[in-house]
Amino acid sequence: QVQLVESGGGLVQPGGSLRLSCAASGFTFSSYTMSWYRQAPGKERELVAELTSAGTSTNYADSVKGRFTISRDNAENAVYLQMNNLKPEDTAVYYCNAVHVISKFGFWGQGTQVTVSS
Repeated sequence: QVQLVESGGGLVQPGGSLRLSCAASGFTFSSYTMSWYRQAPGKERELVAELTSAGTSTNYADSVKGRFTISRDNAENAVYLQMNNLKPEDTAVYYCNAVHVISKFGFWGQGTQVTVSS
């Protein structure tokens, strides 16, 4: 059974940090590009960061460059998003996404809420 389970969300003050984790199971993790997306209330889901299957190339939304870092551990079947210097506009539900490098078959986790507020 294919599964992505996010964790690590919560309430943090502006300027604070959080580390999101996504645990993968039921598929060959190392064959998938992994990404983090987010969706704020009333807005479309947007790409935050993505990382190639071997972990050699990344892509970030302009709004998070220099503050967020995506990483993966293919031995542990996990992907992470380190978020520093958080801003209120980072408030959203964050979703983990996996896409197969060849077939482009993809699937989503259930999401984790991040709230940045004083």
